[in-house]
Amino acid sequence: MMKESPLIIKSKAFALEVIKVCKQLRAAKCESALISQFLRSGTSIGANIREAFYAHGKADFVAKLQIALKECSEAEYWIELLLESGYYSNNILLENCTEIKKILISSINTAKENIK
Repeated sequence: MMKESPLIIKSKAFALEVIKVCKQLRAAKCESALISQFLRSGTSIGANIREAFYAHGKADFVAKLQIALKECSEAEYWIELLLESGYYSNNILLENCTEIKKILISSINTAKENIK
């Protein structure tokens, strides 16, 4: 098995936290559409990152990371809605999402430079 990158580790931990929060949101009778969108975007970040590590070349690697970045940005939006609506009050999830987003942006930029 390949040595797991910090990005893979962080995105998986984030996905597990998203799953836990979604369970709490269901118990709090939060809108199911919001939960399902958040669950989908929050867990797909890591899936796309993992897929990137088995990409067909550098351009495919960058494309998969860009999809992960889009999902990360969407998850960030849902977290903001949850915080601002009062359904969720812990900022750590938003901080972790922002950290993953920064790492993704840096990784994409580095990978793009290496394509040239």
